[in-house]
Amino acid sequence: MSSIKLAIQKAGGPARAAQLCGISSRAIYKWISSGSLPRTEYTGETDYAQRLAAASEGAFTAEWLLEEASPSKAA
Repeated sequence: MSSIKLAIQKAGGPARAAQLCGISSRAIYKWISSGSLPRTEYTGETDYAQRLAAASEGAFTAEWLLEEASPSKAA
């Protein structure tokens, strides 16, 4: 299982992750498909990793998710 899929699962699933991040479920499924967070997460425009980590009740940190779900790792 990819790290992004695991993180989304720990945060409550795709629908909950979408709600937490203020985006569509379709966007969450795109993350799962690509195995990475969007570019905006690495340019400081968004804080999705932090939101997901907070909802995971300590299952992972935002820093771990950013490292594991980076576009370079997914490639």
